[in-house]
Amino acid sequence: MSSKEWFADWFDTPYYHILYKNRNDEEAAHFIENLIEFIQLDLGSRVLDLACGKGRHSVTLNKLGYNVLGVDLSVNSIERAKPFEKEGLKFAVHDMRQVIDGEKFDAIFNLFTSFGYFDSIEDNLDVIRSIHTMLIKNGYLVIDFMNAEKVISNLVLTEVKTVDGITFNIERKYDGKHIFKNIRFEADGQIHHYTERVQALKLDDFEQLLNETGFAIIRIFGDFSLNAYDAKTSDRLIITAKKL
Repeated sequence: MSSKEWFADWFDTPYYHILYKNRNDEEAAHFIENLIEFIQLDLGSRVLDLACGKGRHSVTLNKLGYNVLGVDLSVNSIERAKPFEKEGLKFAVHDMRQVIDGEKFDAIFNLFTSFGYFDSIEDNLDVIRSIHTMLIKNGYLVIDFMNAEKVISNLVLTEVKTVDGITFNIERKYDGKHIFKNIRFEADGQIHHYTERVQALKLDDFEQLLNETGFAIIRIFGDFSLNAYDAKTSDRLIITAKKL
């Protein structure tokens, strides 16, 4: 793990969790319920929440009757998720590019734009290959990503957000390959600067990745209510696939 990878630093700070503290848990639970109804996953199935953050999707999956492991590279995020652990719900620090030894899953969820953080396509392939290895035959993969086409067309270049007394100054740009979010703020007597960088992956990029690694796409959705995907208008790019 290179110390230069932006997510390894930013996701482990308390300020990351402050900036994004108001994410909609009710909407997230509704999304999970819709996904489960669509793929008809048997109760008691083994599920991996890959890049789980603080575990909100993992908790919902467990409440719905599934045996869930949530993993994330951020030690800070996993520490915040650990208090939710109980029978059938565990959390661990893990790099999504690597296989979890000795584990097999009926379904793997990668949600809320938790993909495309890396610099190379080979890293993307490593993630999908690891997922393929950890899934049982005919196991399900769900990737929930931003709809990059709409984001680029409607990019908010500057924004100021004040959360818990901290004023975050945010600037965004698109360089043809990545969407950048530069975040500057003052806290605890210091000036802080972090940059989020996510590959602007589109549907054909994911189709190529999945076809190359042994997956068949089942259905593509454009929002958390699982309406049809439209490249120009949809808020999300949600791909459901099955391991061949």
